[in-house]
Amino acid sequence: MKHTYIRNSLRLLYGVLLLVIIYSCANQGTPNGGPYDEEPPKFISSTPLPNQTNYKGQKIEILFDELIQIESPSENVIVTPPQRELPVIRAAGRRAVVELKDSLKPNTTYTIDFTNSLADNNEKNVYENFSFAFSTGESIDTLEVSGILLNAENLEPMPGITVGLHSDLADSAFLKEPFVRTSRTNDRGQFTIRNIASGTYRIYALNDVNRDYRFDQPGEEIAFLDSLIVPTFEFATRQDTVWKDSLTVDTIHTVAFTRFLPDNIELRLFKEQFIRQYMVRPERPDEKYFTLRFNAPLDTVPIPVPLNFTPAENEWYFVQQTEGGASVNYWLMDSTVWKRDTLQMQVTYPKSDSLNILQPQTDTVRVVLRRRPEPKKKKRKDDEPEPIVFLNMQVDVPSSMDLFDTVSVTFSEPVLELDTAMFHLEQMVDSLWEPASFVLFPDTANSLNFFLNRTWKYGEEYRLTIDSAVIHSLYGKWNNTFTADFKIKKEEEYGHLYINLIGVDTPAFVELLNSSDAPVRKATMKDGGVLFMDLKPDKYYARIILDTNGNGKWDTGKYADKRQPETVYYSPKMYQIMQNWQVEETWDIHAAPFAKQKPLEITKNKPKEVTKKKRNYKDESQRDNSNSGNVSLPF
Repeated sequence: MKHTYIRNSLRLLYGVLLLVIIYSCANQGTPNGGPYDEEPPKFISSTPLPNQTNYKGQKIEILFDELIQIESPSENVIVTPPQRELPVIRAAGRRAVVELKDSLKPNTTYTIDFTNSLADNNEKNVYENFSFAFSTGESIDTLEVSGILLNAENLEPMPGITVGLHSDLADSAFLKEPFVRTSRTNDRGQFTIRNIASGTYRIYALNDVNRDYRFDQPGEEIAFLDSLIVPTFEFATRQDTVWKDSLTVDTIHTVAFTRFLPDNIELRLFKEQFIRQYMVRPERPDEKYFTLRFNAPLDTVPIPVPLNFTPAENEWYFVQQTEGGASVNYWLMDSTVWKRDTLQMQVTYPKSDSLNILQPQTDTVRVVLRRRPEPKKKKRKDDEPEPIVFLNMQVDVPSSMDLFDTVSVTFSEPVLELDTAMFHLEQMVDSLWEPASFVLFPDTANSLNFFLNRTWKYGEEYRLTIDSAVIHSLYGKWNNTFTADFKIKKEEEYGHLYINLIGVDTPAFVELLNSSDAPVRKATMKDGGVLFMDLKPDKYYARIILDTNGNGKWDTGKYADKRQPETVYYSPKMYQIMQNWQVEETWDIHAAPFAKQKPLEITKNKPKEVTKKKRNYKDESQRDNSNSGNVSLPF
């Protein structure tokens, strides 16, 4: 009996232990693996060796210590000298493989610049600015030049633009020959051209649309430096700081390095004034009119000649130009014409030929009306009159109007014989409404829009009245009555800004900008400064245009004339304007370099910050534990 009890107890103990082991095996959590891998791939070896000379092969293989990936290699990896036939660039496990299709040039240094496209396969840690070079000759070129490329008109950093060198100093080389060395700008507009031979060069930037490394398309954006560059170097030192933590310095080391010059090249990208005139697809959005739209404003309006219809009268349409003259609406005045679903006409208009010379072009135009189902009308009683459809008239007159604003009136269709007598503007004077004079003028960009303008004064009160049925449209509609009271803002509701300008010795004007980098006010420099009166309380920024030809607008450059675009400077400061404030500022336009002038708040091409991933061990542990109960692991 005693032995039986002992045997049963041991069996029970073994059973409990077995259950504990099984439970522990089935609920093993997945190890969190420690901290994230925050290091980029490390170079191990390559064929050929880095900076190897006398290499004649077409294939380059570079081995790293982990699996890699190459993001958009055809766009981000730059092979110099430029290749006529695109090389094959790919990631193969831990290897980066480059297969050159062009024959190698003798005694030439080749550079494969991966920019920031190479990263490890798991955590996407980028091997920044990784570059590989070899030579087909006895020596390898090692000089470098660097700088920044900005948009000439607004100083935006220009990413992804080709920057190249020519050893042929003739102006025609940029037009006829590919670059001898190239690079591409990063997200900050910065560039570095590597492995340059000693010599004298011209430097250019090119938004290379057809990828032939030369300026042979008039629509391509370009930049060029007026002076020659001579790459060189000097031995220098810098201070490297080692931190114990975010607040405590451990040690400061003096590190020797080779500084390649010039390293501060500034290029300003622009597009030459070039417009090919052509017609965009015609449209007929409504039965009453059709539209001929062009890519640029026209000097003369094309005359449509009917082909599949015969108007009852010679004057069968009314012309309305919009979009600054680039679009023409033809309002149909003949009901027999507008009731047709399809209109076919012959149109002659100016079009650019292959030499960009305007020539008469005659096309057959076909516009089709896509009729929509008419909405169901509510049933009316026998004695109920037909509802009146008024002329759509949009009057923009805010109840509190700014001193420099105008009243605008926009109609939905052409109106007949509009004049000032149809509008009644009154001013409150000593508690009485008295007639006030004004000027009525059409909008040059839209003939359906009109402005009522008067020289307003602070705090004035007005009333605008439009009587019913005084304005008639081309199609017999008339307006409904309209009345609105409005006040001009008081002087104390505005602020004023005066900017003293230093370093300006040419005619110039300053544009005041909003937070979207859009101009809101403009003032010409006078007596060394500019004055902006009656500003709405807000945040403002400023840029100055050196208006060398005095035409009051920014002008682009032209390579054939070796003419640079007009120079633009940004004030690095934000101007806070408050009610009833008078602010005076001083701005030295040369105090900050081009790359540091434009405030980051209004910069659209903001740099992509490279940040290290942070691992949340607590969340990972909870996730692993929640998943582990569903996993059966062998033991």
